[in-house]
This record gives sequence, structure tokens and C-alpha cells, in this order.
Amino acid sequence: PPYTFTRLESCLDQPVDSDVHEIIKYTPSPLPAKHYDPDTTEPISSGLETLEELLLWKRSEANPFNVAAFPLAPRDPPLASSLRRTLVSHDMMGGYLDDRFVQGTTAEAPYAFYHWQHIDIFNYFTHRLVTVPPAVWTNAAHKHGVVVLGTFITEWTDGAKICEDFLKDEESYRKVADKLVQISHCYGFDGWLINIENTLSEVAVKNTPLFLRYLTDQMHERVAGSLVVWYDSVINNGHLQWQNELNQSNSMFFDACDGIFTNYNWTEQNLEWMSNYGAVQGRQADIYIGVDVFARGKVVGGKLETNKALEVIRKHNFSVAIFAPGWVYETHDDKTEFRKNQDKFWALLSDYLYVHRPLAPLPFVSSFCQGFGKASYWRGQCEAEKGWYNLSAQEIQPLYYHTELEGQGWLTSRGCPEDAWNGGSSLLLDGLIPAAHTSPVSAKTLLAFIYKQSTGITVSLELKTTDANTHAQDVQRECLQLELCDCVLREVYFNIQRDGEPQDTPFSCRVGEIMLLDAASLQVPQELVQGLCIYDVVWLRGAGTSPESTNPCLLLNATLHWKYPTELVRHFRVYWQRLTGPHSRILPGPLVLVGRAYSNVFRVTELAVPDAPGLLELVVEPVIRKGFSVPESHWGRRRLRYTMT
Repeated sequence: PPYTFTRLESCLDQPVDSDVHEIIKYTPSPLPAKHYDPDTTEPISSGLETLEELLLWKRSEANPFNVAAFPLAPRDPPLASSLRRTLVSHDMMGGYLDDRFVQGTTAEAPYAFYHWQHIDIFNYFTHRLVTVPPAVWTNAAHKHGVVVLGTFITEWTDGAKICEDFLKDEESYRKVADKLVQISHCYGFDGWLINIENTLSEVAVKNTPLFLRYLTDQMHERVAGSLVVWYDSVINNGHLQWQNELNQSNSMFFDACDGIFTNYNWTEQNLEWMSNYGAVQGRQADIYIGVDVFARGKVVGGKLETNKALEVIRKHNFSVAIFAPGWVYETHDDKTEFRKNQDKFWALLSDYLYVHRPLAPLPFVSSFCQGFGKASYWRGQCEAEKGWYNLSAQEIQPLYYHTELEGQGWLTSRGCPEDAWNGGSSLLLDGLIPAAHTSPVSAKTLLAFIYKQSTGITVSLELKTTDANTHAQDVQRECLQLELCDCVLREVYFNIQRDGEPQDTPFSCRVGEIMLLDAASLQVPQELVQGLCIYDVVWLRGAGTSPESTNPCLLLNATLHWKYPTELVRHFRVYWQRLTGPHSRILPGPLVLVGRAYSNVFRVTELAVPDAPGLLELVVEPVIRKGFSVPESHWGRRRLRYTMT
């Protein structure tokens, strides 16, 4: 029987106030290496390599950690009404790198993406048969209202064999489509890029549009807001001939799904021709013109001239598919300059990208964490001074940009890892107010209450709502109360004004956190963490010594599962506490932070504990979006007793 659900059900059957008793055995981990690192038992994301593996896939054997914790947020404007869209296809170094670690990992200079308000669709691309997006990407994208697509790809001779097998008849292609729908629904992402890059037989090419139509219909039925996009590759006679446009040779595939992603070697003449092609009419937004940022082959733009490609594409009113923007990371040796290079690249494109905003009810909160950092902060204090990466920790991002002001003044907004309130970065506003500039410098972002500023300036806040009113407030207070009715908060500006006489005034303001609360909701009763379970325990011996023993450390690895409404929380803090050890002189220890969880499941890995016999407690604290602390009586607790026999 499936290991996960059997052991979880066994745990759920235990009384919540009883101890979990474990007898220590040093046996190989029973957890599947596909979902758990074989050395540490850390949960990892992965794809599927073969058609057999796909057809045998079962929801009961899925990776419980790779399920997205955040549903797709609604957005303004809705994707359906966006006439010129932006798709990003993330193809970097084979995929499943640092991002494969579902709970994050240590990393000194990782790749991340945080310009979500400029893109509409995110595709995670590898050359495996089935690419399941890592949950960390889906979580970050969904918070910003961005659709996430996995990839189904066949290539070369092996790909042709796979296609002949699953496209031979209706029963076969429906089985594959059904599995793709089930995988997307299970893991919480929003659709597929279908890429058939091999020749097809007459029967297979005839069945391909039928496969696409069935897959698209089933996805729309099961997953709200889902998309199926076809890559421009094989054509209607079964030959592999990239067209670099939509035309009579590939329109049969386009007609059967939600869109087409063209190959990269187009010219402006291709776009001009398509503008008048009958199959395009009414569906121009569904045609994503491919742009390879690496500029391989004969292409328009690419690299730091990618903006030239976008200029031509937008001139003809098409959507764009930006392939491999990780170029800014891969090709620059100094990875510590990544943020600078990333911001420079997306600033070049910004004139041809269209901003959308996630829609969310109150409370709204963001610390501007980008999902990685040099250290980890909690309420302004450094908790761990080491590089880390976890895109699930990324919070709603502001607009990042550089603006020139009259009189050689300027303003920049960017993520700053040097100091933070929560997570790994803060929002840094810096610039120069020239002597001749008398009006406030405005930085458009969302809303802040925790900040640090340089001397010689005053910082105030300006809110703009859909009722066309402007609400200006000074930020010098800890908490502001505004009366707003029947409106939607669209934008918040920081106004930065010079104090004193006119002179060139350099400034900086580091914003640590913003929070918008509905005062009426602050009295809502708080929920309890319920049903905390401990299961899938694996014991290891690690290098090093514990204070109580000269032997290598005893390492606990275990999965925790609990119940709590995830829509109420930013994350959970998971702790452990030593209650007793092998010697009576060992006193109960303090609560020690193990890590942060972004869903109701967490894997404790390589936790050094006292030698057996011992008793410890695992504790889960919800960090709620309303900002105040949840009393300890509402936390989840479960004791684990362990012995050698």
C-alpha cells in the first residue's frame, strides 16, 4: 500500500494527547528516492522520465510536499482581458537545481525571479518527458496571479517511439491526457506546454489535434483558469519543421488548444503576414512569439537587446514568450551581482510589458522578501547568518525600477539583502533629490509601517483607490487608521521630501514591511493548530558529537502534519524542545527553531537529538497575516519518545 497515506492514517488514528513512541533502527530509508533525497530524506521535486512512469502515476503515490500551498490569486486586469500577454519559459541548466528542495536549501547566490507583475504565464521547462513545476515556483507565481505551466516534451528517436505509442488511437491518447490532468490537479499548477519535437506518422499526426482538444477540455473542466499551449515544431504532414509563425501548416494544432508558442527564428515579415492571416483573427493574444534570450541562431534581439524583439512583437500586437531569461544568471560569472543584472534586464523590457496586480482581501501584508538572502530575519532580528533559498518564502513584490528626475536627480527601488524585517530582504528606495526639485519624490509600491530612513528627509504615504480619492498620511506613527468604504486600494506611494534648504540631497529609505488590516476583523476568534502527527521517521547517525555523547550525533528525520486554515497564515514556525534525555541530570531545554513551513506538512531533517532513551516535543506556531502573535495555547504540540528497544 502507498507508504505516505498508510503511515499518515496510522498517525491520525492515535489520540492527540498521546506520545509517539519510536524504536530506533538504523535501516535504509523506506521513502522513495524520487520524492526524498536519499542521504538526508529532504523532500524534493522531480519530473517523470518515461511513458510507462506517466501511465502508472497514482495520486496516492504523489509527492505530498510538491503540492502548491497557494491557489492562483485573482488579478487585475484578468488574464482573459489582457490582449498582449507575456509568457516566461524557465529553462536553466537542466532544471531541478536549488529549486528542487521543496523546503528550501542553503545557497550563497541562487537564481530567483521576482518581476511577477510584468508577466502573465510562467512555464517550467526541462527535457524530461513530463516536467512537474517545483512547488516553490508555483507558490511564488500564484501569490502574484501568474499562471504556471508544466511541460510535456518528446524529442529525437525515443520521442518518436513514445508518440507512436500514445497517439496510435483514442484510448491511448486519452490515457496520457487524463494522467496529465490528474498531475496538474494534484500538484496545484495550471496547465501544460506541449512540445512534440520529432516526426510523426500519418496516424499520430492525425490524432495529435484530437489529443490536444481532449486535454484542453479536460483541463478546463478540472482546473479553473488552466491553459494548454502548443509549441511550434511538428507540422500537419508529420514533419519536424519549425515555422516561426502560425500558418496553414500548424493551425490545426493551434485551433485545438489555448495558444501557440512560436519558434525563435522569425522576422518582422512573419509577424506582418500573420496579422492578416484568417486563423489569427480574434485570437491574437493566444499567439506567443518566441524570443530566445541566449540569441541562438538567426534571431531578432536577445541578450541585452531582447527589448528590440519585444518592440517588434508589440508593434504587431502579439503576445510574447521569453525563453531562458536565466541567461542573466548563467552567463555572468559573478553571481553576487545577480540582482543588479536581473533588474537591468527587466528594466530594458519594461516599456513592452504590462503591469497586473494580484487582488486580495484584507489583511494584506508583505515584507518584500524575494525568497532568498544572505541571512534570515524575523521581526528585524537576524536568526541565521547564512545564505538561503526558498521561493515559497517570497512575498508580494513591489514594482522595481529606476527613474531619472529633472536636474540630474534619480530614484531607484530594489531589493536589499543587507537588512530585513522578515525573510531575506527589504525594499530599498534610494536616490538624489536635486536642489531645483521642490515637489516630493514619489516611489510607487504598496504600503509600509516599518522602515528606516537617512537623515535630512521626511517620508510620507499616499494611497490611491478606485474611488479616485487620494489619502495622504505621514508614516511617523506606528499604526495608521483610515476610513475607506466601497473602494479597492490600487496603489500606494512613498513621498520623500527634503527637509531644510534646497540642495542636492542623497537619500535612502529601507522599508521592512507593509500591512493593511481591517480593524473590524481583529476580534475574530483565533484558530487552534489541531491533529499534529509525526510519521515517516528515519534515524541516522551523523558526523560530529552531541554534548551528551562522544559518539556521532543521533539524527531525527520525520514528517509533521497538522490542520490549520492556511489562508490565515504567512507561514508556520516549527520548533523542537528536549524534555528528557538518557541521563536524569539533563533538564528540559528551550524551544529551538527548526524551520519555517508554508503548508500544513513539514519534514524535519537531520535534527541532532540526545541519545536514547529520550523524550522531545515538536511544536508548530502559526504566524498569521493579521500580524499579532498567536498565544502558545493555540500552537500544535506532539511528544516523541524514543528508545533503543
